[in-house]
Amino acid sequence: MKETPVTWQVCIACATEWQELSTATRCAACGGLLEVRHLPPRLRGPELRAELDRRAGGSGVWRFRELVLPAVQEPVSYPEGNTPLIVSASVSRWAGVANLTLKHEGLNPTGSFKDRGMTVGMTQARRLGATVAVCASTGNTSASLAAYGALAGIPVCVLVPAGKIAVGKLAQTVGFGARVLAVRGDFDACLRLVEESSEQLGWYLLNSINPFRIEGQKTIVLELLQQLRWEVPDWIALPGGNLGNTAAFGKALREALEVGLIDRLPHLAVVQAEGAAPFARSFAEGFRHHYEVQAETVATAIRIGSPASWARAVAAIRETGGVVTAVSDSEILEAKSVIDRAGVGCEPASAASLAGLRKLIAEGRVAADARVSAVLTGHMLKDPESLLGDRNAVQEIEPNLNAIRAAILP
Repeated sequence: MKETPVTWQVCIACATEWQELSTATRCAACGGLLEVRHLPPRLRGPELRAELDRRAGGSGVWRFRELVLPAVQEPVSYPEGNTPLIVSASVSRWAGVANLTLKHEGLNPTGSFKDRGMTVGMTQARRLGATVAVCASTGNTSASLAAYGALAGIPVCVLVPAGKIAVGKLAQTVGFGARVLAVRGDFDACLRLVEESSEQLGWYLLNSINPFRIEGQKTIVLELLQQLRWEVPDWIALPGGNLGNTAAFGKALREALEVGLIDRLPHLAVVQAEGAAPFARSFAEGFRHHYEVQAETVATAIRIGSPASWARAVAAIRETGGVVTAVSDSEILEAKSVIDRAGVGCEPASAASLAGLRKLIAEGRVAADARVSAVLTGHMLKDPESLLGDRNAVQEIEPNLNAIRAAILP
């Protein structure tokens, strides 16, 4: 009798099954996105919670191994995860919600949540014997891929939209030794090119359409639930760009419910920038149409007009009874200022989650007494231009005390 595999892949469009070690990132039968599936873990419910709690520490990804990639014993890992839950009275007051925690993924090794997906994706790349890893990026993915590629000893090529990547992220990518190609086009053009590179050159694609990236990003939610002692919040708010995290969060919650880690699902609140909001527009119409836009926003990490994980994200919103909204750049920057002044700090895209939460509370779509966790996806130094664009941010003075008095004292 043929043994049932522990892990395999399934097309979410046509349900065709593929082997765990298939190198494709799309279904060869229909072109649909793939999803990783695992046999249920041996432990369930309270026993599984106790086992996961016993492993606290080390990698915040690989301690959830049986829910991520059970066969792996030696992952490519820094380690990543173990990011804090932060409570700030000033941030909560501004948002208008009393019970708010901030899950700060900017405190991962390369400064963004991407490291969670990349440790799994690069581990899979090494298992497959990949000769080159490739991605399209607005910055954070390229920095993470470059770091994990260097750690694994696999050459990395990244495609970025020319003139539209924050200098902090570009510096990281170059510093870690990746080959960087600036494409005269937007992120969506870059993604089309890396998919062609993967198909025709045999390079291993590590954007979030890669289903193993999603397995790592699931652990943001698993770790959040663990930090909350497995007490489910009412809402989880997150930024929406390419929608990999939306897909990952929905999958994590569905699987956590199936294995008894939680007894109910929270709602997901996905927030896009108004200048890059095709998913929010589609949600407003009941997901009847799949929109694409020419994206433009100060939140460079979510400046994406044609999100690749669209179908997976729709499922996540429907399964959790979630909402999708959009906020202006000025609202994003105001929220970022509130977060920064609280001593927390984040890049602009991260602040979309807080700006959107404030809007949803003001509209009455999220109750002011709800228990909410908002995810901050990147470190404030990822996008230094957004901090130093104000000409008055740094004031030059003469080298004497009178100059200090004149500048500071009334």
